[in-house]
Amino acid sequence: MKFEIGDKVTVLHSNEDGEVVDIINEKMVLVEVRGVKFPAYTDQLDFPYFKQFTQKKQVPAPKPKTYIDQLPREKQVVTGPKHPAGVWLMFLPKFDTDEFGDEVVDLLRVHLINGTNTEFRFEYKVLYAGKPGFDLRNELLVNQNFYVHDIPFENLNDSPVFACEFSLVKPDKKKAAYFETSLKLKAQQLFKKIEEIKAKGEATFSYKLFDTYPDYQEEEKMDMSKLTNAGFKVYEASKARQHLAPARSVVDLHIEKITDNWEQLSNFEILTIQLREFEKFLELAFAHHQASVTFIHGVGTGKLRDELHDLLKQKKEVKYFVNQYHPSYGYGATEVFLKY
Repeated sequence: MKFEIGDKVTVLHSNEDGEVVDIINEKMVLVEVRGVKFPAYTDQLDFPYFKQFTQKKQVPAPKPKTYIDQLPREKQVVTGPKHPAGVWLMFLPKFDTDEFGDEVVDLLRVHLINGTNTEFRFEYKVLYAGKPGFDLRNELLVNQNFYVHDIPFENLNDSPVFACEFSLVKPDKKKAAYFETSLKLKAQQLFKKIEEIKAKGEATFSYKLFDTYPDYQEEEKMDMSKLTNAGFKVYEASKARQHLAPARSVVDLHIEKITDNWEQLSNFEILTIQLREFEKFLELAFAHHQASVTFIHGVGTGKLRDELHDLLKQKKEVKYFVNQYHPSYGYGATEVFLKY
């Protein structure tokens, strides 16, 4: 290996000075230039000594005196390589050699890339098999490559879900208060991506989270007089909870518990009814500010359980959920813990 961690280098195509902060493989290293880290091939780098000895030293001409009131206002300049438009989740595989001499992936380094002209606050979470694995809150500056954390490669078998919530550092009334997005990756997808970048000789692969931060969507105001004239009961928002249907701490989603006329229904119709019941009582749990609610889904093929878990991962009010052995339900129930 031509370079080692800590070596000072010059990026040939931009003539910028940087430092090697990590070794990716025999042909690639991770370079930091003015606070921005990015992968580079070793043949694109050189030691800075040649540049230092060949550059002609110029003696600067004497500067005229400048008074304090003549100084221009300093502007913050973001340097470093430009990133593609939008906000991205980037993965950098770290390769190692096993006992047989084969090149294997040891871990994935996760970065957030901001290719927009907007600064964001973000909350980043990773769930493994529906359980919290890692979370971080920070700011993502303009044109920034933000290192988040490392993921051990064996954790990819647990179908990780990467959930991000963004908000503006400088609030704008014309923009949404926050924006949520998530990325669910299966192990097979990740293995395929890693093989693709190895074949292309690339260091990273990325997924776009969004192009531009969304605008504020004003809610439609309903004319309540039309409802009251039509005979509907309209309640004040502050007193709405007392008029809600009662919530449940345990909800049985077996179809025979929901409807009597189920024997002639198709599997799709049964699943649709069960999911509607699940959504109803989850929303009631939110409205009544319950600490938790348990949904009984049975074991069976696991289709209903998987659908519930996918929906729960998208709910902002869900703190976490567990599907573990319970003396009353076996493995056929999921307990959901809520946050407000």
